[in-house]
Amino acid sequence: MRKFLALALLTFSGWVAAAPGPYDEAADAKADIKAAQADAKRAKVPLIVVFGANWCGDCKMLDTSFKTGAAAPLMEKNFRVVKVNVGRFDHNTDIAEAYGVPLKKGIPAVAILSEDGKPLYATRSGELADARKMGDAGIYEFFAKVAANPGQ
Repeated sequence: MRKFLALALLTFSGWVAAAPGPYDEAADAKADIKAAQADAKRAKVPLIVVFGANWCGDCKMLDTSFKTGAAAPLMEKNFRVVKVNVGRFDHNTDIAEAYGVPLKKGIPAVAILSEDGKPLYATRSGELADARKMGDAGIYEFFAKVAANPGQ
């Protein structure tokens, strides 16, 4: 029985570790942003570039909120979203810097670009780094304000 439990635990642990996260660690971030920007331009909406990592609980919370939470309809209607993996702050940091996003203030972090690719907004003070504490309602409120005035 002990061997069975140990094997079951090992199998479950391997399954959890292999579960894909919200960030594609093998993605070409620049190509993904370019494609998402083209989609945002066609839709005539801003693009949100979300910088995060699969190990980050707050990043997972933000992703869940975007997909199924209160913010999901707001995001779908008002924005296009592309996620950029920053690994352990050793991937795609140049992209974050180019958009004025200081990753050292915490992740997830976002840059919002106009439909033409011009930077409109960037989290500069770790505004979303406590997404779990903000909860779904706080995330919705944050992006509702941004949607009302994306250039501020």
